[in-house]
Amino acid sequence: MRSGSARRARRAVFLLATAGLGLQFGIGDLSAQVTAPNPTFTWQVVVNNGVVVPGDTRSFNSYNQPSVNVDGLVVFRARSKGGASGQPAHGVYLRDMALKTNVVRLFDRRTLVPDPNNLGAAFTEPPSFPRIDMWSATAASRANHRPTWRYLLTDGTESRAGTSGIYTNPFGELMTGASVLGAVPTFGFFAVPDIDGLRFDVFPGAPAVTDTNTIVFKGNYTQASVAHTGVYYRELADAPAGGAAPAVVIANTETLIPGSRTPFGSTAPPSAAGRRAVFAGFDNEEHPTKGGIYLAPLDDHSKRRLTALVGIGDPVPGERKRVVFNRLGEGVSFDGRFVAFWGAWGSEVRSLTLYCGEEGNAERVAYCLQQYPAGFTTTVPKHQGIFVHDIRNGRTVAVAKTGANFDDFLYWNFSGMVPGTGSSDDDGEPARWRAATFVAVSGLVDGKLTDANYHVAFKGRRVEGVAGDSVDGIYLAAGPGTTSFAVVCQTGMDGTLFDAAAIDPLSQTPLPVTTVGIERDGFRGRWLTINASMGTEDAGWAGIYLTGVPERWLGRTSS
Repeated sequence: MRSGSARRARRAVFLLATAGLGLQFGIGDLSAQVTAPNPTFTWQVVVNNGVVVPGDTRSFNSYNQPSVNVDGLVVFRARSKGGASGQPAHGVYLRDMALKTNVVRLFDRRTLVPDPNNLGAAFTEPPSFPRIDMWSATAASRANHRPTWRYLLTDGTESRAGTSGIYTNPFGELMTGASVLGAVPTFGFFAVPDIDGLRFDVFPGAPAVTDTNTIVFKGNYTQASVAHTGVYYRELADAPAGGAAPAVVIANTETLIPGSRTPFGSTAPPSAAGRRAVFAGFDNEEHPTKGGIYLAPLDDHSKRRLTALVGIGDPVPGERKRVVFNRLGEGVSFDGRFVAFWGAWGSEVRSLTLYCGEEGNAERVAYCLQQYPAGFTTTVPKHQGIFVHDIRNGRTVAVAKTGANFDDFLYWNFSGMVPGTGSSDDDGEPARWRAATFVAVSGLVDGKLTDANYHVAFKGRRVEGVAGDSVDGIYLAAGPGTTSFAVVCQTGMDGTLFDAAAIDPLSQTPLPVTTVGIERDGFRGRWLTINASMGTEDAGWAGIYLTGVPERWLGRTSS
């Protein structure tokens, strides 16, 4: 919780640390109409390729998008190159940037899965980015592993179960917060809520964590050969496996979409802050006609109250009358007051051809090439943008749109489970091309959520320069009432702006930024965290980086 002397002491450390970041100001507006001053960011290295994996002799070499809390505690997924055994180090790690601690391990492939585990099974991989409670040091991550539990069936035969779950540390030591062990009689509290003895199949995406000891997650299950999905939360006790309390349904495929007689056909991994969660849910994931983004309290076990924030068919801010949202993104960011999200409108599309990558899981690369040897052609909305909704005043505002400044906010990858392999580096759902958007919001840059001021960081693609080169970047905007952006990080930039070690060892010249990343919990309080890669395969560098955002950099006013 946020009270108590320990909490006040940690908050003091946070304020002192951000006050000393040496932030400067310059001109860097992307808008042709507005020329407000934008900050030049001063970056700190959280981890990079020069850091040795805790308990190992190898160094890190690749990173997923990090998450951060208001005290500057960063949690991230990372790996090394393979060693003599051919298996890279792979796990979830933390570093306290306010206290400047070393990188510490939450868990990796050498860590035994916490109870229930009578088979001595260790983790194999965390298949999604980890997340952290906004106001505490509790982190949460999904993870895969070999079966953890051996037990006897009613006919006396032996069975084994438990190959994935959600793992977290609300009381210090790592514990199991959710598991696919729900069909084992001893562990009925892991079952799908309200359905005795039915286990979850998988927990897609990344689980959220809030209020120190509450995990909020998406779960898929199968009943009578029919696939179902839902969003749930579970309060954990300081006991093995989090105690005997079961998960609670927020919404599932039996829940009617508010304002309709149609049940949800899909739900998305939620975000959470305080005692509330926000999630996207629709009647049809691919072609939604109903649904939207919903707010749910985490303190009502009976009524399942959902408040619609933004829906399919709602007006698009700043557009003509009768122009409405027909697509909304699943990756929403929530800080307790503000909700940041992607949305699209109109019928105009443009074609895009996607090609299979050469790196990553070898089985998935081979399967992609088998399915799409000449590439995969799809369409993306011409009209799309990044928006912020204020749950206190009910107002939705546009942050950025395609057109003058940006060309696209959608990013694609081929991910999921390859048929016949039984393993997945993503969410346990079938391997396919998927689009994602990346946005993170913070109303706490000024230290309070009592006003309408917010900052939002998002990833976008735009055309730059006379040659019309396409660049990807992370951009920062503030609101309400401004239309300019700061460039946080952009492909082609000098990598030494973020990391002095990003130098080509042969030419001794700075390496250019080649990829950038941010996730929905990557901006908390004043702390903004990203991952970035620089250079090439032969001369490359990468890491996770953190900066502080100053309270006033666009001269905005409260409303």
